Amino acid sequence: MATYTTEIASDKLVSDNPIHQRLLKAYIAAKPFVKGKLLEVGCGEGRGVEVLMENVESYMGIDKIQEVIDNLKSKYPDASFQQAVIPPFKDLKDDSFDTVVSFQVIEHIRNDRLFLEEIYRVLKPGGRAIISTPNIRHTLSRNPWHIREYTGTQLTALCKSIFDSVQPLGIGGNEKVWAYHEANRKSVQKIMRFDILNLQYRLPAFVLRWPYEILNRMNRNKLHKQEGAVVTDITHEDYILEDAVEKGLDLFFVLGKN
Repeated sequence: MATYTTEIASDKLVSDNPIHQRLLKAYIAAKPFVKGKLLEVGCGEGRGVEVLMENVESYMGIDKIQEVIDNLKSKYPDASFQQAVIPPFKDLKDDSFDTVVSFQVIEHIRNDRLFLEEIYRVLKPGGRAIISTPNIRHTLSRNPWHIREYTGTQLTALCKSIFDSVQPLGIGGNEKVWAYHEANRKSVQKIMRFDILNLQYRLPAFVLRWPYEILNRMNRNKLHKQEGAVVTDITHEDYILEDAVEKGLDLFFVLGKN
């Protein structure tokens, strides 16, 4: 049985529902852009495999955890999966995929430039990549599982230095989504008021990870108990693909290779 951290939001835990639906939205928003041979970098436990396979000729997912890959091979025999620690993308040839998607991954990658260069390398000419990552302007506290987070301007500059076309979008939400976000913000602020020495930004990330995990899980459970329908009733339809990138809780970029 999988052990879900708050970093890997579960579709099985009710308190994780708003985050799960937000992550699912990226796959649904990507459907009009994907075609042909598809590579997903960081497929996790396969949240979007069925969504994406509807629009492509073939699907290949890579992830670093072998157990996850083994489970996905059994669950989706018509797709292919490979264990890999990236970047670089070993054993993947140049110009071999029509589409690459990678959601909520780049913030975990130390060499983000190499990561994007590898996506560009394996794309066929005329291909597109779709990536998402948290918008730091809406981050409520330091996430010690992330190497860094970006503003829309920062990620746009990085992508433009590698890709031939860059379309910056955002995944925002309706009133239900922002009501949850505001309740979450207030709840997090109540927790962080005890950090009078600002340790979240002064201590090494590895020291903060499990305290962060415990407090984050407690916070989500508290929000579920206090807010009820605000947590349970949100669906992916409540999240909106925004043309104005900074409106997004997540940055959602469509990248092209000539």
